[in-house]
Amino acid sequence: MTDALIELHDIRKVYRMGDLEVHALRGISLQVAQGEMMAIMGASGSGKSTLMNIVGALDTPTSGAYLLDGQDVGRMSDNRLAEVRNHKIGFVFQSFNLLPRTTALANVELPLVYAGESNGRSRCIAALESVGLGDRMHHRPNELSGGQQQRVAIARALVNEPSLILADEPTGNLDSKSGEEIISIFKELNEQQGITIVFVTHEPDIAAHTRRIVRLHDGLVVSDEKTVARGEAA
Repeated sequence: MTDALIELHDIRKVYRMGDLEVHALRGISLQVAQGEMMAIMGASGSGKSTLMNIVGALDTPTSGAYLLDGQDVGRMSDNRLAEVRNHKIGFVFQSFNLLPRTTALANVELPLVYAGESNGRSRCIAALESVGLGDRMHHRPNELSGGQQQRVAIARALVNEPSLILADEPTGNLDSKSGEEIISIFKELNEQQGITIVFVTHEPDIAAHTRRIVRLHDGLVVSDEKTVARGEAA
């Protein structure tokens, strides 16, 4: 795969707790192409959250190599890693992770604040408008529905124009209608902007919207299959 955005080579992760060793990942090798929309599935304890943290440069593997856009993440300094997380990767979590006392607009501005950018307000407004919240930007999270809060989280993930969005159970706290709307936003971002979307989930309904499903069990890839996304012709 020559256009790989993500390249994982024999990724292993061992957690040591006293004399006990927990092997969370036992040798994961994967490539994800730029522009893919895929799901990583597995039961609790399968290693999918550990893998997401490594791909998101939030954690480091015990051994193996991770290349993001051709660059070896394992050789990056802490400052460079922070840069990568801020500019190349957008994160969307099940629990939204919004600051409760600040407006939607201020929440979306946070990545720009961390990056030391002071002229990004128009980008934040555009990000909120792109997820259908142009009329809610001055509302606080407790004034928004769960679906709207997740839209704010997506806008925050988008504001630095990442090439990759990692979405961890993004519909887990939503009713089915709101969940479908959130998935539609991700599909639009993938199809219209070419952003690579990786869902980490145990929900078959989310995976059904993707074109590739990787299944983990006990820290290993047990299947990796191309699929036809729901609503697309076979």
